[in-house]
Amino acid sequence: MQSLLGAFWNGNYAPHGYCLLWHPGLVWTHVLADSIIAMAYFSIPLALVSLVRRRPDLEFGWVFWSFAIFILACGCTHLMAIWTLWQPVYGLEAMVKVVTAIASIVTAVLLWPLLPKAIALPSPGRLQAANAELAALIAERDAALAELRGQIDQRKQAEAALLQSQKLEAVGQLTGGIAHDFNNLLQAVAGNLELIARKPGDADRVVRWSASALDAVERGRSLTGQLLAFSRHQRLDMTSVRIGELVSGMRDLVERAVAPLSQVQVRPIDPSWNVEVDPLQLELVILNLAFNARDAMPNGGILTVSAERHSGPVAPDLPAGDYVVLTVADTGIGMDEETMARAVEPFFTTKGVGKGTGMGLAMAFGVMRQSGGALEIDSAPGRGTTVKLYLRLATAEPPRAVPYDDAADQRIDLTGRRIVLVDDDTHVRATLAEILAQAGAVVIEAASGAEGIDMVRRERPELLVIDFAMPGMNGAEVAELLRSERIRVPVLVVTGFATSASLDAIAGPHVDVLKKPFESQQFLRRVRDLLGR
Repeated sequence: MQSLLGAFWNGNYAPHGYCLLWHPGLVWTHVLADSIIAMAYFSIPLALVSLVRRRPDLEFGWVFWSFAIFILACGCTHLMAIWTLWQPVYGLEAMVKVVTAIASIVTAVLLWPLLPKAIALPSPGRLQAANAELAALIAERDAALAELRGQIDQRKQAEAALLQSQKLEAVGQLTGGIAHDFNNLLQAVAGNLELIARKPGDADRVVRWSASALDAVERGRSLTGQLLAFSRHQRLDMTSVRIGELVSGMRDLVERAVAPLSQVQVRPIDPSWNVEVDPLQLELVILNLAFNARDAMPNGGILTVSAERHSGPVAPDLPAGDYVVLTVADTGIGMDEETMARAVEPFFTTKGVGKGTGMGLAMAFGVMRQSGGALEIDSAPGRGTTVKLYLRLATAEPPRAVPYDDAADQRIDLTGRRIVLVDDDTHVRATLAEILAQAGAVVIEAASGAEGIDMVRRERPELLVIDFAMPGMNGAEVAELLRSERIRVPVLVVTGFATSASLDAIAGPHVDVLKKPFESQQFLRRVRDLLGR
């Protein structure tokens, strides 16, 4: 062994140049060729290492490191070939070749098992085809999403139309009772005005008769306000609502819904209970339940409305929390299990043709789900039906309107203020013009939207008072046209009915809306406020 190791480091060997007889051409050819090969071998590992470091996502990256070590060792053997031309360090050269051999064996051992995997890698053509297929799938998915969005929009429109039809159906079912009430109100107004006309000089009686007529007008305004809440198109808005005030406020409507054979009992509700709901939708739900109760009590009965507060897990489909359970119970004929199981299905009804749409309970169920609540039905033949509405308890207090200070309305001076008044109803226009004139305003009257625009352009008033619902061009269109012409005049829209979308289109700091009917002081107060802006 010692002799073998000694042979590696024996310095008695002749240099390799001696074997070439030191022929210059041969020597320098070897030097040049080995130098070029070594430089190439050294540059290739640098390129491989740079590639692996910049592309850590490459498959089999460690193979590149193996190749780099192997090629680097090969470069070193060529350097040793140059060195041994003059220095016989064949032992060192042999060690470099051993290292190169080991690196080559390791690389080969690692490479052959990877060959099937490398062959299985997709070619550029296959990748391009796969990318094209993926792009087609993405386009198909986008088309499906667009179609789904369209279907969702159609469903929303259908739900809005359904809700509107339910509102109109509710108003239609109340028509008889409403007509009776309006006839009474008109009789009160007409009778008091007739008394005033007969004895206009009797100041005390005139004041009393006027107050009686105004009281009838106020009751009519409350009634039309309730009807418009159901019939108008407007956005649904979740807000905090005092459930006790809502139920008591619509008691008259519920009584009309079950009249004349049945009675309504409203049990006291804690005034501090606030729920998170859209008040108009909840009113419509209660009204539809009242209609169902009326039909279920053909010979009369009692409809009871009550409320309780519950906490924790209150219903299977609801998370644990604080809820107010509003209960509407009747003493009618009730439902069997099969009917109760389908009660909330759209268009399912046990009523005769033309007597129901089958959407009342379906609409109520949908409203409760959208409000974060639930609806439960308990019924049996002969013992009536109980519907429970689970409403989330609201943490915020309901918004309160700031009341006007009536004492500040005693003297409203509009002396010299130029106002254009537009209304197609001669009697209404004359009344409003007289109210403004008595306050000192200079009133310029117009009977149509087009005429009103001409008046504004010519007179340049300080305020435009305009009715919303007019033939040809309504109040919102007039205000929008003036805005487009950069005529900056404050606008007061007076209306008995208008859609939210139309009013939203003209909303702004210099536009106000006043609902008919209104008192003269309320009207003058709005005019003063707009003129002061």
